[in-house]
Amino acid sequence: MTTRTSTTKTARNAGLHRGAAAVALAAVLGGVITPVARATPRAHATATAKVSATATVSASVTARGRLLAVTPLDTVDRAEVVETLTGFGVDPATVRYGVTAYRLTYATIGPHGRPATATGLLVLPCGGPHRLDLVSDTHGTVSHRDDAPSGGAGRNRLTPYLHASAGRAVAAPDYLGLGGGPGRHPYVDTASSVTASLDMLKAARTASHRLGRPLTRTVYVTGFSQGGQVAMALGRELSRGRDGFRLRALAPMAGPYDLLGSEFPGIADGRVAPRSAVFYLSYFLTAQNRIHPLYKDPAEVFRAPYAQAVEDLFDGTHNESEVMAALPATPGELLTPEWAENVRAPRGALRAVLKANDGVCDWAPTAPVRLYAGGADTDVPSANTRACAVGLARLGVRAEVVDQGPDVDHFGSAILSAPQVVRWFDALGGR
Repeated sequence: MTTRTSTTKTARNAGLHRGAAAVALAAVLGGVITPVARATPRAHATATAKVSATATVSASVTARGRLLAVTPLDTVDRAEVVETLTGFGVDPATVRYGVTAYRLTYATIGPHGRPATATGLLVLPCGGPHRLDLVSDTHGTVSHRDDAPSGGAGRNRLTPYLHASAGRAVAAPDYLGLGGGPGRHPYVDTASSVTASLDMLKAARTASHRLGRPLTRTVYVTGFSQGGQVAMALGRELSRGRDGFRLRALAPMAGPYDLLGSEFPGIADGRVAPRSAVFYLSYFLTAQNRIHPLYKDPAEVFRAPYAQAVEDLFDGTHNESEVMAALPATPGELLTPEWAENVRAPRGALRAVLKANDGVCDWAPTAPVRLYAGGADTDVPSANTRACAVGLARLGVRAEVVDQGPDVDHFGSAILSAPQVVRWFDALGGR
């Protein structure tokens, strides 16, 4: 990595001009991995010798976190990891090992508490200590199921590979309805994002043991964008000492921690770029309506002709570019007058939904916390990070805010922050 300016320029040249953080992640954090993260036949043979290509357990077993299948995906040597990171302006100084990646299928629960299955990415270093500390790395917004960490497109593997190459195991959940999970993704449903992420940690513990790399109790938690919000909420769950895990540190990046007080006001006043606002609003409102009914007919919320198509755009088979091409350029063109006002000043069912998914910083971590953000973020305004720090301070917790600078946008904040998070985790060590 060179300078903040050149890093941000690299990210823009790689696809940020398409408008949304989700697009940026799919194009850059994800797309680079596909041609580079290729497993040789010998590497796959080694992986298969350790665990069958799809080692399954009866899907009727519904205990949360029960491992149902392990599927080898990629083996990437150290030089390839370095090459990938360097090519996108990411500091490769912490890369010590190559990595091997697996898709895990496991039992969890859905938004209404019913049994469900989900998938996620487990990445192990090719070397390092026999017993490994674990990193939970929760990803940002994607609309196509294959763009999740374990998905067939191989996207959203850059930061899991970055952390694993430093010598830790990494569990990167796909979330519900993405990757190989059935149904549609309950976007920004905090509760089910946390249960899927926690149960992924349990499945990772089982899989790692079977693969001959048992885990310690130590868990480091990080995530970007949507995943930053999930990381804070997962940290709260881990802090309760359940399931034998021990939270060591929290390092979320550019998360929408304050939906009601920062993110939605940013959509209303233009701090969130209009095209990004259209994408996020459409995804959020259609997903939440399946959990907490907001409307009976899409035409109550969305203008014609978008009302007829908007729900099916988020069925998991459309990528961000396709979704954005089918939607208008501004929230005013997307929403009916009544719902444009409701977004500006949330009330009723919408306000209740926002409050139900907020509050991820309303607890007192005993583990150290660092919050990372960029000052030019027009997807998740840095006001979210400031609000999180203030909320923690009210409870006596001093969270260090790492401001990457006034010219660093949403994706640029991830490029700069991710290697800094790895170095911080290295400095803390396990305990």
